[in-house]
Amino acid sequence: MRHSPPSRGSRMRSPRSRFPQSRSRSQSWRLQIARYLTLLEQVSSRASEELQAVVAIPSRLRLLVVWAVLVAAGLGLTLNLFALQILDGQRFQEQAAAQQQPPPRSLIPRRTIIDATGIPLAIDQPTFRLYAHPQLFTQPPAEIAAELGVLLNRSPAKLQQQFNTSATGIPLANWLPEPIANRIHRLRFDGLELIPYSRRFYPQDEMAAAVVGYVDFDGQGQAGLELAQADLLQPEVVWVGEDRAETGIIDRAAPAFARFQNQRLQLTLDHRLQKTAEAVLAQAMEESQAKQGTVIVMDAWDGSLLSLVSLPSYNPNEYYDASVDRFRNWPLSDLYEPGSTFKPINVAIALESGAIDPNDTFHDPGQIIVDGWPISNYDYAYAGGRGELTLTDILRDSSNVGMVRIIERMAARDYYDWLQRVELGEPTHIDLPFETPGYLKTRQEFLGSPVEAATTSFGQGFAITPIQLVRLYGSLANGGYLVTPHVVRGLTDTAGQIQQEPKRPQRVRIFSEDTVQAVVTMMEDAVETGTGQRAKIPGYRIGGKTGTAQKSLEDGSGYSSSAVVASFVAIFPLENPRYLVFVAVDEPVGGSGGQVAAPVSKLVIERMIGLYQIPPG
Repeated sequence: MRHSPPSRGSRMRSPRSRFPQSRSRSQSWRLQIARYLTLLEQVSSRASEELQAVVAIPSRLRLLVVWAVLVAAGLGLTLNLFALQILDGQRFQEQAAAQQQPPPRSLIPRRTIIDATGIPLAIDQPTFRLYAHPQLFTQPPAEIAAELGVLLNRSPAKLQQQFNTSATGIPLANWLPEPIANRIHRLRFDGLELIPYSRRFYPQDEMAAAVVGYVDFDGQGQAGLELAQADLLQPEVVWVGEDRAETGIIDRAAPAFARFQNQRLQLTLDHRLQKTAEAVLAQAMEESQAKQGTVIVMDAWDGSLLSLVSLPSYNPNEYYDASVDRFRNWPLSDLYEPGSTFKPINVAIALESGAIDPNDTFHDPGQIIVDGWPISNYDYAYAGGRGELTLTDILRDSSNVGMVRIIERMAARDYYDWLQRVELGEPTHIDLPFETPGYLKTRQEFLGSPVEAATTSFGQGFAITPIQLVRLYGSLANGGYLVTPHVVRGLTDTAGQIQQEPKRPQRVRIFSEDTVQAVVTMMEDAVETGTGQRAKIPGYRIGGKTGTAQKSLEDGSGYSSSAVVASFVAIFPLENPRYLVFVAVDEPVGGSGGQVAAPVSKLVIERMIGLYQIPPG
């Protein structure tokens, strides 16, 4: 290929002629970069100097602001903590307790009831209910029925019939003891369900049943202490941290568990005395063909009941087989006219009021007429009048006429005031259920006729319960105070130390010491030479009073000619009065208080002498 030669007018540059120009441009860029860097350093230097100037200048205001912010934040946290812990603490605790879900009440055992010596009267035992769910059976029903029939003592054929009644939830047995439940569990049959719960058990059977009461199938108390003291018998669930090492130090981070308060309800009753009283009363009732009976033994110093017997009784373990009337504690619920056993109380009232003197005498012709009504002694038909009688003679011979003469020394309104002062007819507030208040006529009715005061003087015309009479007699045995009869000592720990004691009304003085000392001394003659001689114990000083009170007819038209309540009250030892024994037998056949009740009292006192080491007087 031919190339044309360059024209003469054109200039040719060699390739090297371009490098000097490129070098010049590179240097220019370097200069510019250097200038920028210098400028940047100058700006940075100035900024640094300004920053140093700012930091170096102290600011007290800024310090106060920062401090105030920190203090305000701390106070806010403190107030929030106070609100959570104090103001809202109870609400959060309740929410936590609800979320923890304590065990069902059926699985929380009721507190054990023990007597004064620690003998259990009521305890909770683990038992089970057995249900069958045939739809879940994986074994032949005949095989399951055969195995269960042996353990339940039931016919396999009848069990199979039950299996056919429903597809699920068939109740097969209640109150299964733990050993039987364990054997059923080991059978490993699908479709059988064992549900645990606590069942109340009464180791002493019928003993003190009227006091202890019973718990029904649903775990609810229905009589006695089981009903009246339900709150004390149901322990509270306490949620605490778990102490796995048993070091006594609770690990707050560990899971919570439920702990039951390990306390027992201790009574004032002595099972040894209770058994004796029940046995001797049952024998007396059988011999006299009586309808019912009671024995009450009280420590008059504080109102503690050492024995409270109500017969006929029942077995609380089998309460469902007992008639409803057996659940009634009749010494607390049944009213009766106390008759002659009220005479010592009236003598005390007359002495305390100043109407009579301990050395006064009264004429007893055997029969008198008051406001048109004849009033006579129980033996007037064959004994006639007794003539002049001292107060001791009147109590010893149980003179109705003599008592009328004593109360005639008082104005009727004053006598009625005294009956109210000694709280005649008022409930005793004993710690057992179903106590019935007594009956006393209104002031207008009482003052309407002189015969009202006359009949009240020997224990008729009003009605009280045996426990109310015992309370009144307690004032004669403790120096003149009304105390509250009770059977609950309190909640005790396993060492027998009282942890919680019920609050009771304060005792109230109604008689002076001189008055009660005089009356109790008079009562001694009733045991030594009077109607209560069958209660006499050689070597021991006992004061007593018999009573054979007629029962009023249900229609209120008068008194029965045959039905009576035979009773006897004893106070001993007279050299230092403390104990009170009351015995009443309802509707004995042909027996009086001295014949039926006094011998029971004697046997009970003899048992007390041995138990409590009471020396002769």
